[in-house]
Amino acid sequence: MKTFLAWSVGPWEIVIILVVVLLLFGGRKIPELMEGLGKGVKSFKKGMNEVEGELDKAKKELDKPAKKEEE
Repeated sequence: MKTFLAWSVGPWEIVIILVVVLLLFGGRKIPELMEGLGKGVKSFKKGMNEVEGELDKAKKELDKPAKKEEE
């Protein structure tokens, strides 16, 4: 029995997907779509880096020994 893997896309499948995208959107619209996709990926990475920074900051604060107030 052959199992389906979501990431096992071969070269012919990629060609078929590209042809379908070209037929649906046309040659002039594809650069605009790719630009939007690139901006979305960039924004996602920026958000992930911000979240990682906040988590690192919170971890450092928790790792610091509590300073006792001397009066």
